[in-house]
Amino acid sequence: MRIRIVGAGAMGRGIAQWAAAAGHTVELCDVRTEAVTAAVDFVRSMLERAVQKGRISSGEAAAALERLVPLDDPWAPGPEVELVIEAVREDLDTKAEVFGKLEEALPDSTVFATNTSSLSVTRIASSLRDPARLAGLHFFNPVPLMKIVEVVPGAATRPEIPPALAALVEGCGHRAVTVADTPGFLVNHAGRGLVTEALALLEESVAGPADIDRIARDVLGLRMGPFELTDLTGLDVTAAVIDSIWQGFRHEDRLRPSYLTPNRVTAGLHGRKTGQGWFTYGPEAPDAAPEPPVTGDSGRPVFVAGAESEELREALTAAGAAVESGPEPSEDAVVLVPVWGTTVAAAVSSLGLPAARTFGVDPLPAAGRRRVLAVTPAADPAAARDARAVLARAPEGEEPRAVSVVRDTAGSVAQRLLASVVAVATSIAERSLATPADIDLAVTTGLGYPVGPLAWGDRIGAGRLLDLQRALHATTGDPRYRPTRWLTERAQLGLSLTDPGTTPADCTGLTDDR
Repeated sequence: MRIRIVGAGAMGRGIAQWAAAAGHTVELCDVRTEAVTAAVDFVRSMLERAVQKGRISSGEAAAALERLVPLDDPWAPGPEVELVIEAVREDLDTKAEVFGKLEEALPDSTVFATNTSSLSVTRIASSLRDPARLAGLHFFNPVPLMKIVEVVPGAATRPEIPPALAALVEGCGHRAVTVADTPGFLVNHAGRGLVTEALALLEESVAGPADIDRIARDVLGLRMGPFELTDLTGLDVTAAVIDSIWQGFRHEDRLRPSYLTPNRVTAGLHGRKTGQGWFTYGPEAPDAAPEPPVTGDSGRPVFVAGAESEELREALTAAGAAVESGPEPSEDAVVLVPVWGTTVAAAVSSLGLPAARTFGVDPLPAAGRRRVLAVTPAADPAAARDARAVLARAPEGEEPRAVSVVRDTAGSVAQRLLASVVAVATSIAERSLATPADIDLAVTTGLGYPVGPLAWGDRIGAGRLLDLQRALHATTGDPRYRPTRWLTERAQLGLSLTDPGTTPADCTGLTDDR
């Protein structure tokens, strides 16, 4: 295939390298000829590096470079060009102008694709004489390494174009997901669950950025916590995406932005690129503050209460803790209550527990490398230190558990993060913006999560996750936690969250394009 790429910046040159290495002839052009020269030099250096690392042979690199054709004029006639991929700056008028000129220069049969990450594909296409020829083809940076591409049909896109683009992407070694032309498409939309909930936890002073990040990594298994991730991508970029998606979905509560971000963006606290974000960066940046040492009495008696108590009781017993077995705690015992979507304060009230020495524990998971201790305003600090020491115990021969101390909140930190991630994904599924399989593929490949959000929900169990979201909703009264229909129905029917289910079209023999 002969492909013309318009725009020789970071995205354009990455797409050019990807396509040329896969065997396609690539015309690379830009209104700035010096940008094309720089892009070709960059691709050459990347191919040489790949040869040095043994990923490709020198012959393959030379052949890919021969297939890369620099153009001086983006609007030059191209009777053999089958596909154009536009990768110019993220501005609607600029993109419309580019495609308008290409429409005059190229055959009617040439398919147009925009690499927009945030603009409506339908709006870009509306400026064309034939809007049906254009679709979105959203790559991620760096293109050769981020092996996921979003295929986004506009409202008028010809039905044969999206599957053809998906086949091209798959044939070049990347994975393609097809998603509706909605704000954030799929990856950016799905990624809002983690970041917006982390900001909500920070708003409520449940924990600081470092502690939330530690819990996200060590309890949920994420490679990066939400705040270090935001510092990497840039808070200015992240905040703009959050606001855009929230506004695009008509102020959906589940996607609600935080009041914390505007002032930080204005102050230039964007993260790594400015040297200061949620954390400090640069050669003179101080080392990250270590976690406070465990100083309490790990031998203090402990009483485990509540409906979720059995697993924690067994884990602490295996670690050699002095676990009490009576019907109520002794006067010296610290009391630990595993909470699921509710607060420790509510457990103290309903179970008649001693407020000063009762603490919450997140049961997600009791045997993991980090445990989370929740303290109420009534907690005795000395008792809290002892409870932390007890929770840090591990069976003989194992490293002590790390223990984060957070403020009491409905569901604790990890539960709220997980519930939000799954809720946003199920909301995408129930709106039919993407298939369940594509949602999980996009999130694991594009965001690096250890498992897709729908499959993650299945690991917890749809019924248990529904209990969590109902408890969060009832405890907080915040509509952001209301369970989605997708989760509720599947929990009631015993279906997997990844199961697309039966639709009316399945029962009538009609197709979606009727």
